[in-house]
Amino acid sequence: MKINTSFFPLKIFLVGILCLQFQLGISQEQKNSPLYKTIMTKDSLLFNIGFNTCDISVSESLCSDQLEFYHDKNGLSNKTDFVKTMKNGLCASPSTYQSRRELIDESTKIYPLYKNGVLYAALQNGIHYFYENKTNKGEPFLKENEKLVGKARFSHLWVLENNDWKLKRILSYDHQPTNSVEEKSALFDNEQETEKWLKENNVPTLGIGIISDGKLKQVKVFGKLKRNVSAPYNTIWNVASLTKPVTAVVTLKLISQGKWDLDEPLSKYWTDPDIAKDPYLKLLTTRFVLSHQTGFPNWRSNNESKKLDFKFKPGTQYQYSGEGFEYLRKALEKKFHKTLDQLASELIFEPLKMNDSQLVWSDKIDLSRYAMNYDNQGNAYEPTKNKTANAADDLLTTIEDYGNFLCSVMNSEGLSPKVFEEMISHQISTKKDKYFGLGFEIYDLGNQDYALSHGGADKGVQTIVFMLPKTKQGLIIFTNVDDGYKVYGKTIQHYLGEIGNRIISIETK
Repeated sequence: MKINTSFFPLKIFLVGILCLQFQLGISQEQKNSPLYKTIMTKDSLLFNIGFNTCDISVSESLCSDQLEFYHDKNGLSNKTDFVKTMKNGLCASPSTYQSRRELIDESTKIYPLYKNGVLYAALQNGIHYFYENKTNKGEPFLKENEKLVGKARFSHLWVLENNDWKLKRILSYDHQPTNSVEEKSALFDNEQETEKWLKENNVPTLGIGIISDGKLKQVKVFGKLKRNVSAPYNTIWNVASLTKPVTAVVTLKLISQGKWDLDEPLSKYWTDPDIAKDPYLKLLTTRFVLSHQTGFPNWRSNNESKKLDFKFKPGTQYQYSGEGFEYLRKALEKKFHKTLDQLASELIFEPLKMNDSQLVWSDKIDLSRYAMNYDNQGNAYEPTKNKTANAADDLLTTIEDYGNFLCSVMNSEGLSPKVFEEMISHQISTKKDKYFGLGFEIYDLGNQDYALSHGGADKGVQTIVFMLPKTKQGLIIFTNVDDGYKVYGKTIQHYLGEIGNRIISIETK
């Protein structure tokens, strides 16, 4: 049963707890303390007995009559509703999904609360997994057949009532779906554990964005910007080639508005002098730029002549090319008489309130939040300070800004149905089960499921993003070191589960 109510009481509860901790300077209980052991015993009774075996009487006896249960998906419940939900849902007698809760090791923190020096309550924070197993009535719960389906955070307020510990407030939040059994560790959930892991891998800073239900639900930033300065959640990163999806979506939005043509020759608006007399010039289109079929090298500077040329006929092969995106930029700017950064601001940055995103280096950048880039020996690179926008490289952004951008793309905001379908279609194969669409790589996951992705790599930059449009999930990983890709695998597996393993399998074939 859901109760429609204001969340004002929840805010009061949270603020009250924070104020108490601040005023009293409360530190968490040590694991060997009597209070820690007592609360963990209550936790075990509540979940290992009450929840996992559906012994409702145990759960009921542990809850205060004034119980308030705040759930980020089901609203506010009282004790009567809580017990009724267990009886009619989780513990209903016919064939149903049985559930099991498992506390994540090392995630629990317990804080004592005092009044006039007398202990009266304890706040328990933690993270737990939930498993499901479909069984028939009378059949045993088979752990080997269960499936990990979710993870969530919780805060429990235990209060002494008549010298007995009762659960008076429950906050259940940050629910995230999962796809397989994740690694059982505190990594990514415990800051100290994650910082230690990053130090072992010589990664100065790691940023993670988690998307679920088509929205950016969480931003995590670990590591240091410099000695003794922790990286804030709104750290500013150079994300290298993650600039290309922004340029692509600017163009796709213009196509959706009928102001640009996907298959019109770019020579109508721009011709590079290096290829002015090449017969392939008229074949160059936006479609081939966004799917990396231009025939151009990645950069003309890689050529001995330092001039732009075609390595093959456009539309016949795949060749990743930053030059193609720069060619598109010049064509767009010629037609619309605006710079790419102006177009990006109008079509993406301003509507999505991406206030920390820009294509041109300026005094507006908050250098105190900027993640310097490093080689794998710990030497810093000088920041790239573009005076004009580069369509393929050097976007400055935050996890939050880029996460909101990906959500808008996944939700097809500003893109017509036809253009969105073109974007996610297999324009060209790059390897088995992997393709390029328009602006994004596509992983074929089987069963008609797919993931959209793009990466960025430059001096001191390793970044990658994934979107799962069918399940509305996504993952963002930013690092600021030459070999930051070393932490991709574990991060992808942790947050994307079986789908992450499938992506890694495709990539490593």
